[in-house]
Amino acid sequence: MKRVSILGSTGTIGVKALAMIDLHRDSFEVVALSARHNIDLLEQQIRQFSPRVVAVGTANAATTLKERVKDVPVEIGWGDEGVLNAATVPEADIVLTAIVGAAGLLPSLAAIKAGKDIALSTKEVMVMAGELVIAEARARGIRLLPVDSEHSAIFQCLDGQQSGAHLKRVLLTSSGGPFRQRPKGSFANITPKEALQHPTWIMGKKITIDSATLMNKGLEVIEASWFFSLTPQQIDVIIHPQSIIHSMVEFIDGAILAQMGVTDMGLPILYALSYPDRLQTPLPSLDLNTLSPLTFEPVDHERFPCLGFAYQALQAGGTYPAVLNAANEVAVDLFLSGRVTFPDIPALIAKAMDSHRGRKIDSLEDALEADREARQLVLASLRT
Repeated sequence: MKRVSILGSTGTIGVKALAMIDLHRDSFEVVALSARHNIDLLEQQIRQFSPRVVAVGTANAATTLKERVKDVPVEIGWGDEGVLNAATVPEADIVLTAIVGAAGLLPSLAAIKAGKDIALSTKEVMVMAGELVIAEARARGIRLLPVDSEHSAIFQCLDGQQSGAHLKRVLLTSSGGPFRQRPKGSFANITPKEALQHPTWIMGKKITIDSATLMNKGLEVIEASWFFSLTPQQIDVIIHPQSIIHSMVEFIDGAILAQMGVTDMGLPILYALSYPDRLQTPLPSLDLNTLSPLTFEPVDHERFPCLGFAYQALQAGGTYPAVLNAANEVAVDLFLSGRVTFPDIPALIAKAMDSHRGRKIDSLEDALEADREARQLVLASLRT
């Protein structure tokens, strides 16, 4: 029986995780949940899974939720303190971090320091402070388990091991997003509604926009470098529109292993939570007889420059990945609110990267300070 804390339980990943857990009540117990403001769904989750600790975003939300579930024995907190409590609750064996963006960094590090294994869905945690996260995890002997389908695929191909001397490179696959074949000249007319129509995956708004710009793949490049101790030269990205092969690894003798499966996040989520075991899912088997041809294409870096920015940030190191991440978060928010166009997203990121003076990350505060600076740089460039 693994006892699980889920940070971001009302988001796409959190909901899917609870659905998988519900199928295996004899293997998992939910001990803590956190969400920002969807207290209607959170109330349902409390009644269904009986967590001991819950956190919400605001004091008002906490007051409302307490009144709704006053018949249920549950501790309800709010804000940063509440989330940190959910991340470090003594009963938890593993913490699933599914909080969107930079907000996932503090609770993830707190959970690691509390000795919890981490199933990591929030890629920004590794992008902002991968060196710190890896160091803390190694110092405490805890497992960092990838939830992203691409990193889970690599993890499975490597049989849970670090890259080692026999690995030549990894190939992260990308669907290419909704604008894979759209002419660049029409990018300025792209609406948020269009950008949120991903061709193969159902995800939250922020990650869906990142997939449309290919920044999601760029963040995954940085994340993979930390998860598997890889240099930038050992990580390639290839467009695979069918999203059947989730990623591949190539060894020094030329052998390539690929992990395949249906396009459903339930598989990598459950694998991370159950590792090193495998549990059954209700997902259908992949019917090879009815598959369309599996195709591959190179990335068009001119149309999708965000991927190149990620490689540049990874190569530069230090605070640059944190700046890349923060600038992207702000730019995506601005696009979703209609304040900038789709091509403005990479333009704003480029300005922030060019204006930043990089430095080492020796502490969590270094990463957070770079994050704050980048957000200010983007907003300042927007005003000018």
